[in-house]
Amino acid sequence: MISALKWIAGAAAFAAVAFSTLAHADDLGDDGRRADDSFLLLRDAVRQDDASKADFYAARLGDYSIPSYVEYYRLKPRLKDASYAEIRDFMKRYEGQAIVDRLRNDWLLDLGRKRDWATFDEQLPLFVLNDDTQVKCYALQSRALKGQKVAGEARELLTAPNGYGEPCAGLIATLYQAGQFNADDLYAQLRLSGEFNATGQARRIVALLDGNEKKAVQAVDLPAIALAKGVGSGRVEHEIYIVAIGRMAKTSTKLAVLALNKAAPKLSPQEQQEAWAAVALQSSYSLSPETTEYWQKSNGAPLSIDQMQWKTRIALRNGDWKQVEKNIRAMPASLRADPAWVYWLGRALMVQAGSIQATGEAMQLFRSISDQSNFYGLLALEETGKLVTIPLPGPPITQAEIAPIAANPNFQRALKFFGMRLRFEGTREWNWGLRSLNEREHLAAAEFARQNNILDRMVNTSDRTRIQVDYTQRYPSPHIDIMHPTTQTLGLDKAWVYGLIRQESRFIMDAQSHVGASGLMQVMPSTGRWVAKKIGLADFAQEMLSDVRTNILLGANYLNMVLGNMDGSQVLATAAYNAGPGRLRSWRSTLTKPMDSAVFIESIPFVETRTYVKNVMSNTTYYAALFEGRPQSLKARLGTVAPRGYTEQEQQESSFGSR
Repeated sequence: MISALKWIAGAAAFAAVAFSTLAHADDLGDDGRRADDSFLLLRDAVRQDDASKADFYAARLGDYSIPSYVEYYRLKPRLKDASYAEIRDFMKRYEGQAIVDRLRNDWLLDLGRKRDWATFDEQLPLFVLNDDTQVKCYALQSRALKGQKVAGEARELLTAPNGYGEPCAGLIATLYQAGQFNADDLYAQLRLSGEFNATGQARRIVALLDGNEKKAVQAVDLPAIALAKGVGSGRVEHEIYIVAIGRMAKTSTKLAVLALNKAAPKLSPQEQQEAWAAVALQSSYSLSPETTEYWQKSNGAPLSIDQMQWKTRIALRNGDWKQVEKNIRAMPASLRADPAWVYWLGRALMVQAGSIQATGEAMQLFRSISDQSNFYGLLALEETGKLVTIPLPGPPITQAEIAPIAANPNFQRALKFFGMRLRFEGTREWNWGLRSLNEREHLAAAEFARQNNILDRMVNTSDRTRIQVDYTQRYPSPHIDIMHPTTQTLGLDKAWVYGLIRQESRFIMDAQSHVGASGLMQVMPSTGRWVAKKIGLADFAQEMLSDVRTNILLGANYLNMVLGNMDGSQVLATAAYNAGPGRLRSWRSTLTKPMDSAVFIESIPFVETRTYVKNVMSNTTYYAALFEGRPQSLKARLGTVAPRGYTEQEQQESSFGSR
């Protein structure tokens, strides 16, 4: 009786909120706005996995302008109970739309859970994007159950346990039980689970090895307690202990080293090497001077992808080019093909310059990526003797070329979603519409985005072309009437500010980050308030960050302050703008002498900040080429970074001839 009363009360409250929302929309006197409000409520209901709410709102959207999404949102919360006929009917009616591929993604996951491999195998080739790791795990599991050899593909896929879920865990179990994975594969996955703080996956792996699941959980979540209990006996216990060593090193390298040294007599030589690799990885993130010693002690250990890369980054920081070359050549082919490691292998060969053959190989490596517009592509281009230039654009895009883009239903849906601030859905529809376009049509779509003031889509769309290019689309400079006087007054490099904005917000004026940063320059409210006080901007309110003029004023002034605190280094200031001046001071304090800025950037401990600085600095180089109308050098712009207090002369003397 009580539960029934609670249900009635809850239903009444839900109805009251729903009808209140709809009544508010009615007051607007705008049928389209009312429908959009109901659509947003429908979308939220689906996010809450509430099928009854989804039905409630979908019923009020019978004439909505995008019926496929209404039906998708109505179907998704009950997908596991829907008939296959209903799902297929939806796909047939909206065949070719992006939302069908989205539903197929959802259905494939459900089919995998149900172990309906026949239907799964039928639908998988129709999944266009095929970008879901868990679907890929189910696909490999289906093949393995048919007796196909998939271990190699699985090892390449299974590198990030925090995204495995049940599908990838099931794949590992299937491969182990079928003899395609051996114990070493499971131990590698166990260590990786510790590296990624994936407690559930560590527990599942240990269960497959008939080990103590409770100890596995404790090793990841409570490493100090796990270490205090000692190393145990047998390989499973030892590997769990190694996980605990790595987890402890994340908090205290010193305590991890003490525990490892104490346990060493009970560990095999390979187990000791694995443990030192776990310590070395965490020590690498802090850039501590002992890190090199830890990596040396790990020699011979099988390394994870992150461990391979950080071992190489520490060698770069040490200027140990022979070790850099050795480490990169030991990477798997897929990782070795990354532009970063192509470039650094070339640099290692050039610095060692042991033979004409080595130099020839270096130049071949540089040329292989010199046509790429990314950070390492530009650096490689300069190694081949060329500077960064802006190619001449082709004939201007005409309205006749834009007309079919404007009439394309994918782009129409995208505009509708962007107008509702549904950027995820808008971007999905936009990118779906690009799939069948040639390069000239990409430029037309980019121009259509410009006309509709969706500059992030203009940039991303134009970035996809390789032969026909338009750098005014790729590197736009909106609000120049505000930006120019602001940067001129502060003495800031306008190209750098635009390079930073391109990375921060892609020129989305109402951009909001997950931590609350706002606007073009992604200014935090607390930062905005502090800068406003510093520059005498009275009556500052957080809402002002949405105003373009105020956002640029506060963001540029803050960037200028950070630049001053970083001795005028754009590299250091860019990193500080993203990660915070405090973290940057900590990273800079590890320097004992000037360092090649490219090496410093590559060894920034935060992935986000490392990528951010690379992109901002390459953006800036392109903007400078556009603004100044002459070739530019990214290498010259990067220069070197130095410990605080180094004079410019000392910095130049220290870096002279060092390459």
